[in-house]
Amino acid sequence: MSEMTSTKELKRVLGRKELLSIGVGQTIGSGIFAMVGIGIAMTGRSASISMLIAAVFTILTDLPLLFVAGTVRLRGGFYTQLALLANNVSAGFFVIVHILSWTALAIYAISFSDYMLGLLPAVAPYKTLIAVVVMTIFYVTNMMGIEGAAKLQNAMMAILVVALTVFIAYGLPRVTPDYFAQPEFMTGGIKSVLSTGALFTWAVGGANVVIHLGAECKNPTRDIPFVIIAATSIIALFYAGLVVVASGVLPVSVVAGQPLTLVSAEVLPYPLHVFFIVGGAMFALSTTLNSALSWVTKPILQASVDGWFPAKMATISKKYKTPVVILTMFYIECIIVILFKVPISTLGNLAVILSNVFFAILAWSAGNLPDRIPELWEKSRFHVSRKVLKTFSTIGFISLVAQTFLLFSDLAPWEIVGNVAVLIFGVGYAYFREKSGKVHMEISYEEA
Repeated sequence: MSEMTSTKELKRVLGRKELLSIGVGQTIGSGIFAMVGIGIAMTGRSASISMLIAAVFTILTDLPLLFVAGTVRLRGGFYTQLALLANNVSAGFFVIVHILSWTALAIYAISFSDYMLGLLPAVAPYKTLIAVVVMTIFYVTNMMGIEGAAKLQNAMMAILVVALTVFIAYGLPRVTPDYFAQPEFMTGGIKSVLSTGALFTWAVGGANVVIHLGAECKNPTRDIPFVIIAATSIIALFYAGLVVVASGVLPVSVVAGQPLTLVSAEVLPYPLHVFFIVGGAMFALSTTLNSALSWVTKPILQASVDGWFPAKMATISKKYKTPVVILTMFYIECIIVILFKVPISTLGNLAVILSNVFFAILAWSAGNLPDRIPELWEKSRFHVSRKVLKTFSTIGFISLVAQTFLLFSDLAPWEIVGNVAVLIFGVGYAYFREKSGKVHMEISYEEA
């Protein structure tokens, strides 16, 4: 049966190890295995520089979030932060954008089928079916509880790390000596390097999603900030080597827009090539999809409790303590995207741009900590002066706004219209829903 309808009912079972696995797993599949080909197409071999720039962008934008996550338990993740530190409409806007931008979950299932085709070309007629099956497997896994999903995550992560290490070790000696030479390097100028860096924040910046798991953490104010920094650092080291190999072994014209199977087949013996595709590419995409389904529901769950959506959306399984209605909504949403064969690049840009907009609001809102929860802020291990907090908050905000403009400049006109339409709809829905009197915000933060 499914009866419970509050984030208070979720099990607090996640420790530092589980959070780190989720943070790394969420991050490691979304960039290298789904977007690296796009980045190489945009800027050539300087995509490796773009990845480092993305890491800088990510650190700048995550700093304000660390101050908040290190101070209170946020049962609704970023949604709770906006409700606490900004205003109700901002929280409602966030959750609408969150629902629409995370159609990008389908990227991982689609990319999984792409890599399977690289290993087994004969399954090409079944590419869409494979993506649907993968989506279904992880939907069912997460319906049966976060503990089981976390255990599966740990097992896949161990194999994934070995596969990536093998790819780098075999690939680096094969990188061309003229890696930094024209015309293969910085093919679109400095602007393309920066734009690709902004796009790659989707690759490097995934670790901060563990903030959404605050309701299920044993010690969120200690473990979440540590995991965000540690996971981002681990990913940056792996990505630096991977992008060099991905772009430096074969000509840019060959690997641009392509999955890593081409380079893997070139540098690895066949048995290791198969291991890399399965244990590396497929497991990377699987860990990302699995971890995303574990946290992506939490802000919507809290928003449903608060009245932004019908109360039935907040239904939690009595047995597994999972948000069954919201998980099913995301599953259907992603299946539709898969069946209509929406391009990965369109999904990626939609997700990154929309995410950057609400992350900018999040970064700015962090500066309100001393005013909204002064007693908890005084006790926080991240306590700094008001001036220092405002400085970090402003830097994060400016960085995100700059990234958003860079990405907009590279979109097709219809993609710009689509992104703007989503943003307008999000603001409009939040404003009128709040005015309707149906929204009654529950206090979803607490001292940890």
